[in-house]
Amino acid sequence: MILATWNVNSLNVRLPHVVEWLTTNQPDVLAIQETKLADEKFPKAAFAELGYAVEFFGEKTYNGVAIVSKKPIENVSRGLVQQGVPQQCRLIEGSFDGVHIINVYIPNGQEVGSQKYEYKLSWLDHLHEHINKLPKDKPICLLGDFNIAPADEDVYDPIETRGTIMVSDLERSSLDRFRVWGLSDAFRELNKEPKQFSWWDYRMAAFRRNLGYRIDHIWVTAPVKGSLKRGWIDKTPRKLERPSDHAPVIIEF
Repeated sequence: MILATWNVNSLNVRLPHVVEWLTTNQPDVLAIQETKLADEKFPKAAFAELGYAVEFFGEKTYNGVAIVSKKPIENVSRGLVQQGVPQQCRLIEGSFDGVHIINVYIPNGQEVGSQKYEYKLSWLDHLHEHINKLPKDKPICLLGDFNIAPADEDVYDPIETRGTIMVSDLERSSLDRFRVWGLSDAFRELNKEPKQFSWWDYRMAAFRRNLGYRIDHIWVTAPVKGSLKRGWIDKTPRKLERPSDHAPVIIEF
């Protein structure tokens, strides 16, 4: 099985890139984040023409997640329960060939100490509660834009970025709870070299200078970890005209 995740930063803008990438790479499942489309505007027909089924959960202008798959996703569920907090379209999950797939777009947090930062930490708390109810001895893939670089080797300059958003200690420790629970960073299991990034800011010629962060992830339980074959980041779409600022991350198992 080939499983991929990609924050497309507006599916309306990036649809030709996504169609081209699916046609060329033919993954079994592609998890998409930041579709930025209300459900009634989702381009289902474009995926159907490629032979892909799709499930989505979106809103106008912000957020939005989708799972594109070669066979229909089963037992689909949308949203993360947060009592007293307005729902944001940041999670969709379901089963594909016996693998439970959870596609997430974790909040960015904007700035350490801000209200949005506190919301990010709270959202991670609720996600951990959600994951904690699942059977860790089953094949599970938690994937998407985590908006967290787990370790110093996942940022272009660990000294310059230390303590900033996506790199702060609280974010990293919040993410590490998922590792303690039983999930493994599939890409890092297969690739030990530092400075392999999935996101580059549009500013400061960051992509050309490789000033990046590895914030897009596929984390898996032991049954999937035991069958991992390869993992890679495809920078090709980031080189296109008007690209997403993220690149697809892919694993085969």
